[in-house]
Amino acid sequence: MDSITQHKRIVRELINEIADMTPSDQWSETQKVTDDEHGHYLLLSVGWGDQHREYLPFVHIDVREDSRVLIQHDGTDLKIANLLIEKGIAKNSIVLAFHDPESRKLIPEFAIA
Repeated sequence: MDSITQHKRIVRELINEIADMTPSDQWSETQKVTDDEHGHYLLLSVGWGDQHREYLPFVHIDVREDSRVLIQHDGTDLKIANLLIEKGIAKNSIVLAFHDPESRKLIPEFAIA
C-alpha cells in the first residue's frame, strides 16, 4: 500500500474513533466529513443549544498528494499528532499547520511545510 493511501486510511480511522468519543445528543450532531478523493477529513458539531447556533469544527486534517499529513485544526485535548504517530505516520510526514510557518521551525521533529 502506498503512503498516501495508508495515511488516508489512518486519518479516516482516527476521525471515526474521535467521532465515537463525541456522540450526537439532543442539541447537536457530530458530523464526519471524509473525502478520500481529495484528502480532506473534518469532524464538527452542528446544532442548536440554549438559543444559540452551534457550528464547531474540532478536527480538520488534510492528506496531500506528496503524502504529508497537515493538521489544520486540533480542537481536542487528544494531541492528534501523537495519535497519528502511534498509528504509524512518521513525524517528518506530519505538518502542524495550525502553527504559522516560522513557529513550525521551532519543532524540527515535525515537517515544516
